[in-house]
Parts: sequence; C-alpha cells; structure tokens
Amino acid sequence: METNRQPGSAGTANGCCQPQRPSGVQTANNLDSMPEQPGNVPGTVFLTEVNHGIEQALVPGGSFMMGDSFAQGYIADGEMPVHRVQITAFEMDAVTTTNEQFAEFVAQTGYVTEAERFGSSAVFHLELGDEESWPGGSWRLGETPWWVVVPDASWRHPLGNVSSAPIEHPVVHVSWNDALAYCAWAGRALPTEAQWEYAARGGLEGARYPWGDEREPGGKHMCNIFQGVFPRENTAADGYASTAPVRSYEPNGYGLWQMAGNVWEWCADWFLPRYYKRSALEDPAGPPFGEGRVIRGGSFLCHDSYCNRYRVAARSKNSPDSSSSHCGFRTVAIDTERG
Repeated sequence: METNRQPGSAGTANGCCQPQRPSGVQTANNLDSMPEQPGNVPGTVFLTEVNHGIEQALVPGGSFMMGDSFAQGYIADGEMPVHRVQITAFEMDAVTTTNEQFAEFVAQTGYVTEAERFGSSAVFHLELGDEESWPGGSWRLGETPWWVVVPDASWRHPLGNVSSAPIEHPVVHVSWNDALAYCAWAGRALPTEAQWEYAARGGLEGARYPWGDEREPGGKHMCNIFQGVFPRENTAADGYASTAPVRSYEPNGYGLWQMAGNVWEWCADWFLPRYYKRSALEDPAGPPFGEGRVIRGGSFLCHDSYCNRYRVAARSKNSPDSSSSHCGFRTVAIDTERG
C-alpha cells in the first residue's frame, strides 16, 4: 500500500514540509549586490559560461502529462487536473547544489544568506538529539513542535554553531532568495515547476516516482525518506536519518540524482493551487503572483502517514525568505544549440 492517507483528502500538512519564517520578521537579503540573472526570466536562462562546475544532464525536449494521475495528492495542493505540457530541451544540474559548490559561490561573492542575517533557521528535532543538548536559545514552533528554531543554524552550521556542513551533501538552510542569488552568480536559473516535474519523471509517462510506481521495488530503497513513526522515531532503514550525499541511490532516466526525497528543491514559480486549470501548454512559467514559491521533490522527512509529497506530481510552497534543514535547490539553463 502506497499511502495510509485517503486519496485526494483535504488538508496541507505544510508544517512537515516547510516551516515558514515567522511573520513580522523583516526580509534583509542582499540580492541588490548580485549581478542580474541572464535573460531575467525564470527557467529560461541561456547556457553561457557555467561557474558552479556541477555535472549537467541534458533533458530532451518533449511533452508529458503533468499532474497527479493517481489522485493521491492533497486537494489544496492543486495537483490536478492532469494536463499535457510541451517543454523545450534544457540542461539541469545532475545533483542538488552541494555545500562545496555553495561555499565557492560565497567565497567569490561574500554573499550572506538570509538565515545568517536573521540569526536562526528551522531544524528537525530528531537531528538535534536530546532536548537537553540543544543549542541555547532554541525553541519549538507551536503548531509543529518537531520543528526547532535554532540560533546560528545556517548552511555553514546546519545544526547550530557547533556543527559543520559535509561537502558532498546538499546545501540546506537556503531561502528562495538565496538560491536566486546563487543562480545570478552561476549564470543559471531555478527550474520552472513544469521543467522540474518533466525532468523528475525521467521519461516515464504518468509514473508515481522517478523510477516507476512502486515505492520500494523488490524491497530496495530508492530514495531518502522517513521510516518509522513520524515525527517521533526514524529507523533510518534507508540508510539516512538526515540528508544523504547527493549521489546516493540511483539516477533517473535522464541521469538526475535524487529527484525524490533527501531535500526539497526550490522552483522559480509562484504557487497557486488552481493554476493547472489555466496553465500555458508550452513551457509554462507559473502564475504572476501566488501564496509563496513552489518547492518540489519532498525530503528525508516525507512519510506516507502524514506527507507523501515525494511523488513526482506532488507540490508544496513556502515564503521566499524561509529556510530549513531539509530544503535546497538545483539549477537549469536552456542550451540554444540543442534546444
């Protein structure tokens, strides 16, 4: 059985997906100091010189059925109606942006992330161990107490100032604004939501996951998600209780690693639950406004009993200044010679 939740049930479970930065905190990003993004159109940056050095995967142009063919999503997420979309060929990072690559960006630009400027970020409680050992000044979010606001948690120090970031793991504690700043430096773009889903499917039409319809074919773990009883106990049966190195498990049909689980990935688009009813049929760039920015792919916290958003059709959102210990990003560019 793929889920313990009723298909199409109302509700959002957004608290497990992305803790939103508390309202009333003023955004203080430093995007104004960054160069403009080539083309200045999300998801359509033309491939020029790539600064970041991450291996690229060519995603061939074509069409696909976008949306939830199994009616398993949350109604409020707007995964339906299923609709055919045409996508121009593009190149995508084979892996999510790593701590190593983000460190290079920071070294060259002096960029300071929003989590560093705000002085805190959200960490899943089991990553911190016993509450008595939490960094001083940490506090639980009221409605979602499995999220802990940790002073000095950032991409450099994922669990607070006593921790360090493993270089081959995905960078986390980055906001949408931070990801956009990285794109400007790298001559890249965040993928549109349509590009992301098309790429995640890896050429499989209408499949539930990047590898097919079964979550664990032949008993084999295919991605890094939550095992056990969410949010109290994670058995880490898939090998990881937190983030995994970016080349764990197996890539999909387009050579893209971990398009399900591990960390959420920011997309360029605004999020509107009813957008699919009026989406463009060719290279849709999302609505002109929305309830936050789209995130895709799920994370190591996804669990069928609460949030099954590691399916390729699943979508969620967060405010562009929010950050957490399970959200990162990867980038794209259009290759004019191939596209």
